[in-house]
Amino acid sequence: MRAVQYSSFGSVPTIVEVDDPTAPDDGVVVRVAATGVCRSDWHAWKGHDDSVRLPHVPGHEFAGIVSSVGSGVTRFAVGDRVTAPFVFACGMCEECLAGATQVCTRQEQPGFTLPGSWAESLVVPHADVNLVALPDTVGYAEAAGLGCRFGTAHHALHARGRIAPGEWVAIVGCGGVGLSAVIVAVAAGARVVATDISPVALARAEALGAVTVPFDDDAPESIRRITGGGAHLSVDAYGSRATSVAAVATLRPRGRHVQVGLLLDDEATPAIPMGRVIAEELELLGSHGMAVGEYAAMLEDVVAGRLRPAESIGRTIAFEELPEALVAMDGPAAGAGMTVAVF
Repeated sequence: MRAVQYSSFGSVPTIVEVDDPTAPDDGVVVRVAATGVCRSDWHAWKGHDDSVRLPHVPGHEFAGIVSSVGSGVTRFAVGDRVTAPFVFACGMCEECLAGATQVCTRQEQPGFTLPGSWAESLVVPHADVNLVALPDTVGYAEAAGLGCRFGTAHHALHARGRIAPGEWVAIVGCGGVGLSAVIVAVAAGARVVATDISPVALARAEALGAVTVPFDDDAPESIRRITGGGAHLSVDAYGSRATSVAAVATLRPRGRHVQVGLLLDDEATPAIPMGRVIAEELELLGSHGMAVGEYAAMLEDVVAGRLRPAESIGRTIAFEELPEALVAMDGPAAGAGMTVAVF
């Protein structure tokens, strides 16, 4: 099969021929129909994630069709339309048994510890735990983001941030995760203010229902003014020292901050003002993907039209354009929203 692969960190990926994968006893092979291009893929390509082994096939957001099934799989069959969270859980550790599969202590991740979805097929181990059946009305392109960006935003706002109707939510960074967070927050009845350096991204966030301000040194104060004293909930959807500090700075007393964007390499240690965290009883929360058990409720809202993940898509590309799309992430984003490769 064809796959996108790089042999050294930062080198231009190429399309190569690799062996077709084989389903393990407890797993399946999924024929990929659509896959996302995520900033996490860029981090892996740049060598910021020490779990990656070279040569490597990236990609962790995908949707497709089950093409072969291991002998121990009972819940899925060839031909099923599926997606999966980017955390492939073991299903047996303490966290998994408690329903927190997104923080499984034995987790594997496609595009990081395992070959990813920038290929015509990939293996999903522990399929009865990790696969999510797709309703027929949900398209592959919109479903690709459910495994990471849209699902991550949903988990961050609902499971971690405890979003409530009428609250102000400040979203820092209006890429794929940030725009997904705008969609989820608006659907939850919250009021949203979003900030980014890109006028194109801000225009997209505004079209989705957010009030917007340019990201600069004055952005936190502008957001506090717009929200009448600060956001109840903030989200750093980008992942840097500057954006995480700014997001916390937007909060009102007893506000909640959810860190979604990865803080890696030189950006790993932001200077959060812990004195203010103590004095104002702020909450600092991490968020990592989405538990498998949360997908049913999210998909119910998608099918009903209450959530529209397709609105987070900026552009669709062909499989052959994936190498160029990864390299392009070294520079500023040309547009707004998620990039999805449709096979």
